[in-house]
Amino acid sequence: MQEKLSYVYILSNAMHTTFYTGVTNDLTRRMYEHKNKLVEGFTAKYKVDILLYYEMHGDILYAIEREKKIKRWKREWKWNLIDKVNPKHKNLYCDGSIIPL
Repeated sequence: MQEKLSYVYILSNAMHTTFYTGVTNDLTRRMYEHKNKLVEGFTAKYKVDILLYYEMHGDILYAIEREKKIKRWKREWKWNLIDKVNPKHKNLYCDGSIIPL
């Protein structure tokens, strides 16, 4: 049986003043939804659709727990996490696909 991956991700707006942390089992689909404002709510309202960070997990329960943990973090801690893998703060979602880390 193939392991189903889950993703924990951090988005920001163009000015990097707002963060959103989420979890999904299909990061490409979820980013398409964020980019095209297909789901009403926080990310659509605040134009939060730049993928700065993501991590993959084989266990959805662990991914959900990780998402909850990151959501409680201070802003500085989130920047430190992002800087480790994406120091130039590039958008990791480009032309409908996820850029590998």
